[in-house]
Amino acid sequence: MSERLLSVRGLTKAFPLKGGLFGRQAGSVRAVDGVDFDIARGETLGLVGESGCGKSTTGRCVLRLIEPTSGEIDFEGKQVRSLPAGELRILRRDIQIIFQDPYASLNPRMSVGAIVGEALIIHKLTKTRRQFDERVVNLLETVGLQADHIGRHPHEFSGGQRQRIGIARALAVEPKLIICDEPVSALDVSIQAQVINLLEDLQQKFGLAYLFIAHDLSVVEHISRRVAVMYLGRIVETAPARELYTSPLHPYTEALLAAVPIPDPKVKRRRVRLKGEVPSPTHPPRGCHFHTRCPIAQFPLCNSEVPALKQSSDGHWVACHFR
Repeated sequence: MSERLLSVRGLTKAFPLKGGLFGRQAGSVRAVDGVDFDIARGETLGLVGESGCGKSTTGRCVLRLIEPTSGEIDFEGKQVRSLPAGELRILRRDIQIIFQDPYASLNPRMSVGAIVGEALIIHKLTKTRRQFDERVVNLLETVGLQADHIGRHPHEFSGGQRQRIGIARALAVEPKLIICDEPVSALDVSIQAQVINLLEDLQQKFGLAYLFIAHDLSVVEHISRRVAVMYLGRIVETAPARELYTSPLHPYTEALLAAVPIPDPKVKRRRVRLKGEVPSPTHPPRGCHFHTRCPIAQFPLCNSEVPALKQSSDGHWVACHFR
């Protein structure tokens, strides 16, 4: 790996569950359960898994939009969890986020110019009104919008255009890492391709690193250098993208890949059927979280011991007792 930008170790986030007459804590949900990963400068790490597995919570914990319960988040040698509010505000110049819903993430009362330029004001990155307007117009043109869009409001744009506004807003402070929280899942397929191509172009132009969160493996394949697969709050496999798609090791990864449609009807793929439903994160299975659905599970090992994430080959890690 080239120079490491972000390092996450043992990241955990537990949400309290309240119940009873007085709303006392009756338990907790471990949405993120001991997650480890690294991102190098200029790299894209894809984080994939079913809805509710903890992907978005992981991304928001990195930025401390949600406070982690435990674990270490190291960004360029700085311990993010221990930063006071003032230093955290400065750090957020380097780490930005693109949200999933382009309709809910933009303030409908603000003009596009105000939305994109808000961070410029907060971080005092321009000195005059002319500099401000020139910077905002440049950002809009960088993401494929026009200069005359600066005075319009979000309701005047399509979903794809709104997401471009969100990307411009993230770029305004010249970040080093952008957390892309399912940025194309709410868009039409043709628009998805345009936004992904834009993100790739921006990465090459500005040397950006991405944590690209998605539930669609076919989307992640085209933009990610490495892919981490998540299940019920834990990362079960991490590998270079090409190797993961051609030689998956974890049974859950195999099942996810088997569910990806192939456009060529002549190409046949082995079907992988998973039994049962995704367990509740309130009461996850003991041992390996996947053992209740796994076709190769063996007892009592799988339902009593948590498999460690171990290296299978160069850059390929898997959390399975039998792989």
